[in-house]
Amino acid sequence: MFNQESFLNYLKYEKRYSPHTLAAYEKDLDQFISFGNELVEDFCLKAVDYHLVRQWIISMMEQDISARTVNRKLSTLKTYFRFMMREELMEKNPMDRVISPRVSKRLPSFLQETEINRLLDGRYFSDDFEGLRDKAMISLFYGTGIRLAELRAIKMEDLNQEESMVKVLGKRNKERLVPYPREINRDLTAYIAKRRELFGEGSCFLFMTAAGEPVYDKLVYRSVKKHLAKVTTLDKKSPHILRHTFATHLLNHGADLNAIKELLGHSNLAATQVYTHTSFEKLKEVYKQAHPRA
Repeated sequence: MFNQESFLNYLKYEKRYSPHTLAAYEKDLDQFISFGNELVEDFCLKAVDYHLVRQWIISMMEQDISARTVNRKLSTLKTYFRFMMREELMEKNPMDRVISPRVSKRLPSFLQETEINRLLDGRYFSDDFEGLRDKAMISLFYGTGIRLAELRAIKMEDLNQEESMVKVLGKRNKERLVPYPREINRDLTAYIAKRRELFGEGSCFLFMTAAGEPVYDKLVYRSVKKHLAKVTTLDKKSPHILRHTFATHLLNHGADLNAIKELLGHSNLAATQVYTHTSFEKLKEVYKQAHPRA
């Protein structure tokens, strides 16, 4: 009735979206259809109009769902109805008049250099398999700025320790080579030795659970949060915070914005420019050194 399967196949095979993104689109669409079923008898594609979409927006806002999340769900609908129009299954796009809620601009949170150095240089990690794995993961997150999905997808063959480079598979299956600090090889070597001791060459993926399976999102989130809590009071403690930290520290030390864009795998510079607003401490330092009255 709503051609969800055709839409998801379009996203998977033509747009080449990741399984994580596909799951989010499917969930958003299911939620909208469930909302329509509650309001409209015999709800179908032709019953969707601007007013119904507006009612859904109001319903979400009344549930205290953030404007950012609402906009992401509306983005799903926009993509879905564009597809329906392309397939000539609708005559009019109900999203044409929809205005997205305004999102307040939030600057990325990041760890101070003293905090991340204290974590990686101190004795905060155990010497067992999970401790060695967690330190290697956090070192690689901070040393490369890669996304969670990119870390999970790293295979043993993608890691070049001799050149201190890792090949990552980014959004829409775009590959890129990312260098990392040579000292991270120490953490990677210790982890890989323990991994081989326990599991041999049984899996192609670099990061494994204690049960010998590839790591999954919740495990990585939990591990990162546990260890970051030892050195920072930031409200959010996640792999993405380490990505923000990587970019901010590079910028603070004079890295070119275009180079940071390539390292992060951003498709346009606008996504990277947000980090220029997070370097206030660096600006204060320059000011104190340069202004005669500072």
